[in-house]
Amino acid sequence: MDAPEFSLGIEEEYLLVDRDSLALAEAPDALLAACSEELEGQVSPEYLQCQIEIGTRPCADIAAAREDLRRLRRTVSTQAARFNLTPIAASCHPLADWKNQHHTDKDRYNDLRRDLGGVVRRMLICGMHVHVGLGDDSLRADLMRQASYFLPHLLALSTSSPFWQGQDTGLASYRISVFDNLPRTGLPPNFTNWQDYQRSVQVLVNLGVIEDASKIWWDLRPSSRFPTLETRIMDVQPRLEDTLMLAAVNQCLMRMLWRLRRRNQRWRIYENFLIGENRWRAQRYGVTEGLIDFGAARIVPFADLAEELIALLAEDAEALGCLAEIERMRRIVAEGNSSIRQRAAAEAAGGDGEARMRAVVGHLIEEFHEGI
Repeated sequence: MDAPEFSLGIEEEYLLVDRDSLALAEAPDALLAACSEELEGQVSPEYLQCQIEIGTRPCADIAAAREDLRRLRRTVSTQAARFNLTPIAASCHPLADWKNQHHTDKDRYNDLRRDLGGVVRRMLICGMHVHVGLGDDSLRADLMRQASYFLPHLLALSTSSPFWQGQDTGLASYRISVFDNLPRTGLPPNFTNWQDYQRSVQVLVNLGVIEDASKIWWDLRPSSRFPTLETRIMDVQPRLEDTLMLAAVNQCLMRMLWRLRRRNQRWRIYENFLIGENRWRAQRYGVTEGLIDFGAARIVPFADLAEELIALLAEDAEALGCLAEIERMRRIVAEGNSSIRQRAAAEAAGGDGEARMRAVVGHLIEEFHEGI
């Protein structure tokens, strides 16, 4: 069995804020035009006018992904500064009210607003997606079933949306709560093969419910445009290096599952009911309370889970040249992911609620510019 390329592609969504007020700001047409000219199709508007999306080229390894992502972040930041704006990479703006935002006037987004009604108006959220190149459709279907087990682990590592409209939600990822209001979201169904997946999608296409599989927004899905599996469960990361850690873990997970398959082995398939419980724990607690190990029938602290993941993926990380990136999980556990750091920034600021949230936005601006 020939090895897939395991190429990487990373997509990130950013919010644009005014440098003085720290409030959300709409992207001027001139900003998008300047970014598009410099980035040659790697940047696009998003559903809301205060958002902008970037995507790396297909990258052979994590080193290439770092170089391309750094260039993309730097370019958006530099061009935004011309308009007294700056990007932040957090899944929710701590203060903003969704009712004050306007959607982008393009056919795709006008169709979404018409089809999805009031729930899409609340989509003041940003995520990150990681594509891993697998090529073969049967492999994509097989690995999607198995990789679903690890989706809560990826969400827990990534949580960056504890605040919503000036309030601490008590969740590590409020973004997931907003996104789950849309149809065709959540954990992917447990299809047994590629043909089952295609037949199910075609039912909705034939009925005119969706045009194609791009309107399916599961936490993990076969890309409709590329020969990849696309992991979509993660909050976007303020720090570039945390984005790369999550990309590397995704890449290594796919290689590990392929390696098992080559040996006629596989990861145990669990019911979505059980995986969904870990998804909730990740959404609620991030890395602070641990996830359920269904084989051992106990809740395992995330520090132990991180060590298990590093050991499980070490062979693949060595082969793919990203061992340092997956070992960064230890730093996330020790120092906290973005949801923990945002709460610490709010606590350190003191003062009233608005002052605390403004301090969080300032913190997010600083973290976005680390390493670029």
